[in-house]
Amino acid sequence: MAHLSATVHGRVQGVFFRYFVYDMAKQLGLKGYVRNLPSGDVVAVKAEGDKRQLDKLVEQLEIGPPGAWVRKLETNWADYSGEYGDFRIRY
Repeated sequence: MAHLSATVHGRVQGVFFRYFVYDMAKQLGLKGYVRNLPSGDVVAVKAEGDKRQLDKLVEQLEIGPPGAWVRKLETNWADYSGEYGDFRIRY
């Protein structure tokens, strides 16, 4: 079990990126959240769960949904905290 913090830079707002991440995280059985950041070209993801499932999420974050263009992906790993009850989209 692990904790992932990811920041996705590029054309990631206005292309349903949050919903893409939400669907992927739910399919992978992860908990946490995704949200847009005020800069307009950044999406923040906090996710926890099985490390292999988190690695799959990272692979998808590098690609994104149709219409997205991922310029840069920053990831940070930490110990599992158990602080999230499910996966949500935050506004």
